Amino acid sequence: MSETCILELADESATARFGKVLAAALPAGFFYMAFQGGLGAGKTHTVRSLLRALGETGAVRSPTYTLLEDYQTASRRLVHMDLYRLADAQELEFLGLRDLLGEDLVLCVEWPERGAGQLPEPDLSLQLTFAGESARRLRLQAGSPEGQACLQTLKLAYAS
Repeated sequence: MSETCILELADESATARFGKVLAAALPAGFFYMAFQGGLGAGKTHTVRSLLRALGETGAVRSPTYTLLEDYQTASRRLVHMDLYRLADAQELEFLGLRDLLGEDLVLCVEWPERGAGQLPEPDLSLQLTFAGESARRLRLQAGSPEGQACLQTLKLAYAS
């Protein structure tokens, strides 16, 4: 059974802090994070916070229409996918998913259930739900040894 952790993100500054802590906890090599939650739950905002923490200074667009945005930050490459508009999971082949798997990058996928059968098991699953007007509840679940190590680092950072 995989370990979980629940964090309360009270506002945008709390989400920005989470992005910084997550950026510091990311392991080297390929790391896949699955972002789940309803429309407007904060998935893209959380990825944007992570990108800012990794050093991205340019525009961070939602990949809702492009399906994929690729960023080379000062410290890491991050590929952000939004599968909400995906008609069929087989379309991931045309996006070059197979080429991305195993590369030294962070893969952040919103609406991963739309890519079922084509995506690997996530190293870390992040479930965002509304917890007030600007507050979010974040449920994290490790799905690999790398995800477990990342989750442990996050827990330590939030224990203090």
